[in-house]
Amino acid sequence: MKTIFVKELVKKWTGGGKIDFGQAAPAVLFLGAMFLLGRAAAQTLGEIRETAGQAVTGTALYSENWGLGFGQKGEKPTGNVPAAQLAQYNAYFMAEGNEKVLYLTFDCGYENGNTEPILDALKKHDAPATFFVVGHFLESAPEIVKRMVEEGHTVGNHTYHHPDMSQISDRAAFQKEMDDVADAFRELTGKELAMYYRPPQGKYSTTNLQMAKELGYSTFFWSLAYVDWNQDDQPSHAEALEKLTDRVHPGAIVLLHSTSKTNGEIMDELLSKWEEMGYTFRPLSDFTAPEGAAQQTLAAR
Repeated sequence: MKTIFVKELVKKWTGGGKIDFGQAAPAVLFLGAMFLLGRAAAQTLGEIRETAGQAVTGTALYSENWGLGFGQKGEKPTGNVPAAQLAQYNAYFMAEGNEKVLYLTFDCGYENGNTEPILDALKKHDAPATFFVVGHFLESAPEIVKRMVEEGHTVGNHTYHHPDMSQISDRAAFQKEMDDVADAFRELTGKELAMYYRPPQGKYSTTNLQMAKELGYSTFFWSLAYVDWNQDDQPSHAEALEKLTDRVHPGAIVLLHSTSKTNGEIMDELLSKWEEMGYTFRPLSDFTAPEGAAQQTLAAR
């Protein structure tokens, strides 16, 4: 349409090969104005799109992988979403303040002989932990789950099948992943599963953070972790201890994997090193207790 319109104008102005400048001038001005307005509109739309894209990336509350940024040794890291925004969804990755407390958590995808050495070390140091389990772990290692409960640890929800939950927008499908774990745990132990949720692989979206909240769950990410899950490339003891002591910080939620042979072998030494650095170990209930109860807990330390 635009091309035909311009051609007709050209024919009209030339009058058979001769340009009538008096007649053409208003149309030229009109087309020039439209061109400039079009460019301005396109530029503005592009800026809006770019800003919107930056907003999505900056808040990371649409569909994202959990990530951290680290500063100097011993400093608290930053998350790719501010703590205040996560708190709207009852989601956490680190405690506020500078008290030297650590929150130990373990993701349990399957059992390969390394969970019990971890439990032995935790018992020795009287250190509470939260174990985020999947359906396979409940089915294949029931006695270890019972031991976790008997020794005072918390068991949380890591979904039944360990899918990418950020891709699940249907509430019924989301809830089934959660309920199947809770039901299996209740049948196994006679107790209720803690209402703590960790998204598999740290993949999440605003939608399922909100769904978890509506189901009564608090979501827990982490502020301290290292590459410990690759069974074919386990870190050395020295490498693991260095990373976990150099990056430790007050209020850290520590993520480790119970499948790691290295973790099973160093856990006693690691807990000792953290204690030597002045750290104590607390349960995740610090984050979910009513404000008054939390203050009483802190005062009692």
